Amino acid sequence: MFRLTHTSAAVAARVGLGARTPTPERSYSDSGIRVPQLASFRLPEIKNEPTRDYVPGSAEQEQLMAAVEELGSTTHHIPLVINGKEVSTGDVQQQLNPGNKAQVLCTYENAGPKEVDAAIEGALAAKSKWEAMPVYDRQAIFLRAADLLATKYRYKLMAASMLGQGKNIWQAEIDAATETADFLRFNVKYSAEIYAQQPPFNAPGIWNRVEYRPLEGFVYAVSPFNFTAIGVNLAAAPALMGNTVLWKPSNSAVLSNYVAYDIMREAGVPDGVIQFVPGDAAAMTKQVFEHPEFASLHFTGSTHVFKNMWRQIAENIDRYKSYPRIVGETGGKNYHVVHSSANIDHAVNSTIRGAFEFQGQKCSACSRLYVPKSKWSEFRDKLVAGTESIKMGPITDPTNFMGPVINQAAYDKITGYIEAARNSSDCEIIAGGKHSDRDGYYIRPTVVLTSDPYCKLMKEEIFGPVLTVYVYDDAEFDSTLDTISKTTPYGLTGAVFAEDRMATVHASTRLLHTAGNFYINDKCTGAVVGQQPFGGSRASGTNDKPGSPSLLQRFVSPRSIKENMIPISGYMYPSNQ
Repeated sequence: MFRLTHTSAAVAARVGLGARTPTPERSYSDSGIRVPQLASFRLPEIKNEPTRDYVPGSAEQEQLMAAVEELGSTTHHIPLVINGKEVSTGDVQQQLNPGNKAQVLCTYENAGPKEVDAAIEGALAAKSKWEAMPVYDRQAIFLRAADLLATKYRYKLMAASMLGQGKNIWQAEIDAATETADFLRFNVKYSAEIYAQQPPFNAPGIWNRVEYRPLEGFVYAVSPFNFTAIGVNLAAAPALMGNTVLWKPSNSAVLSNYVAYDIMREAGVPDGVIQFVPGDAAAMTKQVFEHPEFASLHFTGSTHVFKNMWRQIAENIDRYKSYPRIVGETGGKNYHVVHSSANIDHAVNSTIRGAFEFQGQKCSACSRLYVPKSKWSEFRDKLVAGTESIKMGPITDPTNFMGPVINQAAYDKITGYIEAARNSSDCEIIAGGKHSDRDGYYIRPTVVLTSDPYCKLMKEEIFGPVLTVYVYDDAEFDSTLDTISKTTPYGLTGAVFAEDRMATVHASTRLLHTAGNFYINDKCTGAVVGQQPFGGSRASGTNDKPGSPSLLQRFVSPRSIKENMIPISGYMYPSNQ
């Protein structure tokens, strides 16, 4: 366990629940007085938040579904929050319930240029006090946020994610509850590890040390709809390291993101440190990237959007005080490759989960499947039967394995791929293929068999419940591995299923650059914070690995300090004699 110098024993341990209290920042920084360093403290032991099962009839399921009913009983209004003040703009947008599109789940204020400018200037103004706060005080705030989230607000945050993002109970549990808490707690652990990294050697009379400064300027965090935990981490990770942040949530996840944001405020995040600014993505991004104090982009979303952002940053490079840090996790076209030695039942069930849980709306979801000809008949029968048995419907019925996709645009895009397959001579829909947007955005899990391993459905990210299968000759296992690598520009996740260890080793080696997260006899989704740092390269992002110290390193700018203890008596060196 790492030890750091701390200022106040009062906030060293994880604090309890209760009403919002003054933050450590307000208790000393407003006066300009710095509390002396009085001791070193150990962090609490950091472990993964345990998942709950929510079995029928359990108190936890009843309490969660009561929270869903309560939260869904009214239309909520979400303000901007700039410098701690709730701001109205008059430009009010709506977030619909994707499972019941007639229901307006919440309305929210849309930031305009004036509000974006105020958020930037407020973040810059808050920065000096926040970065001066000792790290243990910042860590205490985010540890408290994790505890509040995992206990007092667990069901509320899960309910907001279920109603607003179409998650069933399990998907909300592993996202809004456990992963969000894990990000907050493990980031604290990783920050301690980073600050503890110091030069290993000091010459006689010399003391070398390193400080980990926050970036100079502000961080722009742009979050996606699909994971509440990602939204929280995009804002909280740089803030923990002393940065101030503009958080632009997805317009399809405003409610859950605001609930999480309010939890962090109650935990003690000071005003101005994280500015909550929903708004038009293109207009806001343009304005942010033109500001000379822009220091970093922290992004999760589509590859196309990320590339456009990178171009804009490059075009503005002469404006900036420093070279901006660009951190992004983007798309994927992820695969399962089945070897002839695989356990077929296990591979089938893993593929169904990997392709269809949360309606395939995970950047890590399985979208490509490669099966040997000798196993295809058995595999097909079990895959089709399993897929057709999937129960789909509103999240208010806990027995539903699948819910709706997020919105009309996603529905239209996904169904467009299904209809393209239906009309292609190279493709056959062998399961699913049905869809309806009458009440909500529902698409049956769909399996497409293709004779062309380079067809449109094998190359392009669909981000929905569509799995495309290619059957290869057993003798062509090697060439199939090459095909997997060449088919798409992505490199996020992938999995091999094989009982033959030599086949596993061979596939792992040949597929080295195809996935930043590679799985052996496991589905290609479900990375756990602290266990499998997540991210990919190629067109899938910068692979900075959220869930590890690597990510936090991107939001600090080290300063090396050398202190000499012994005066020199002259300027000449021995070789000058």
